[in-house]
Amino acid sequence: MKVLLLTDVRGTGKKGEIKEVADGYAKNFLLKTGKARIADNSAISENKMKQNANEYHKEMEKLAAQEQAKKLKDAKLVIEIKCGETGKTFGSITSKEISEGLAKLGYEIDKRKIDLKEPLKTIGIYSINIKLHPEVNTKITLEIVGK
Repeated sequence: MKVLLLTDVRGTGKKGEIKEVADGYAKNFLLKTGKARIADNSAISENKMKQNANEYHKEMEKLAAQEQAKKLKDAKLVIEIKCGETGKTFGSITSKEISEGLAKLGYEIDKRKIDLKEPLKTIGIYSINIKLHPEVNTKITLEIVGK
């Protein structure tokens, strides 16, 4: 029997797939628990429309991320921090401070999208990678200066 999976079913398939399964398995488990429905023409066309809508929304998210990357490309952020005479800072700059600094410049970037290997602890100029989308990355310039 052909069924359209409504949820991920371990050992059978993922949500949205059309699978050929045994009649007893379909009737006694998949259909009863609501994990699948019979794959008739209306179910197949409805599934195709949902997939097309999901692809459209993913593409729109990617375009929005690309647009934001263009705006961020030339951004230069300056953060002041207390430091000693050798240039070693008292504390460190984390992705949270970078996110807050970008917010002051008008860019709303979540701190989880800022790719820092470790907190920055010395004065200098850094190139910071920002992952706006799984396929869209950009770099900003961060300058840490002492007070």
